[in-house]
Amino acid sequence: MTLSIDYQSWKQLYAPLLKTFTAKTIFVLYSGGKDSSVVLHLLDQARREFDFNFQVHAGAFPHHRYTQTEVDRLTNYWHARNVDITWHAVKAADSEISEQADPCAKCRQIRKNLLQNYLFKVAPPWPQVVLVISYSLWDLVSYAVEHVLEGVFSVSNATEGVNQRFLEIAQRFYPLLEMQEGYQVFRPLLQYNDQEIEASLDMAQIPSLAIPCAHKSHRPKRVLSRYYAARELRFDYEQVLAFARDALGLPDKSFYKGLSKKDYLGRVF
Repeated sequence: MTLSIDYQSWKQLYAPLLKTFTAKTIFVLYSGGKDSSVVLHLLDQARREFDFNFQVHAGAFPHHRYTQTEVDRLTNYWHARNVDITWHAVKAADSEISEQADPCAKCRQIRKNLLQNYLFKVAPPWPQVVLVISYSLWDLVSYAVEHVLEGVFSVSNATEGVNQRFLEIAQRFYPLLEMQEGYQVFRPLLQYNDQEIEASLDMAQIPSLAIPCAHKSHRPKRVLSRYYAARELRFDYEQVLAFARDALGLPDKSFYKGLSKKDYLGRVF
């Protein structure tokens, strides 16, 4: 039986950071997926122990996944736990991504624009901001495989696109980034395999988004995750990080501190 994520063990990993959250403005980015649902579950426990609050923001896009029934189901569950979700309307139509050769790239850009526009509009005191994003260890493994296949072995000429993509995925290997304007980017699940995340959902009976994306076959990490599951693979974060540094040339996290928030949130995040 796969063990779920133990809150006490997770807390020990991040206790020094969690202790600072009382004085922070914390934005949790929620998709309704498994990873972000477990992140909310962990932060809901941590806020009671460490005495902090957080905001939860979700972009309901693509629209075919976020029916009103689904949004209401997820909203009601979290509201019962005193966690309120702000759902942001997305003006773009699903056809804007379905017509693309790579619908996922277009979708990512729409979501980036939504986040950037919102944060710049509310203009929070940036040194107090913490952005919480949900990526798992399986995501990191898939990003590494994706870059080996497309950035190392491929003979295509799409060098600029590959380099930009690597700039995006490389920063996701770090649980915490300290950024130029003083804000922080926190990824609480990087040490955990999908088996542990799914076991946590099952044990706590946490709902997640039930409607799959029509374009999921375009995402390399979704294709690869089915292989990991079929082979019952498990990974170690430190080994994956070491491989990315040694074999892929992962930039040091200090590189990202050199980016302005406009560049980071608009191009990389």
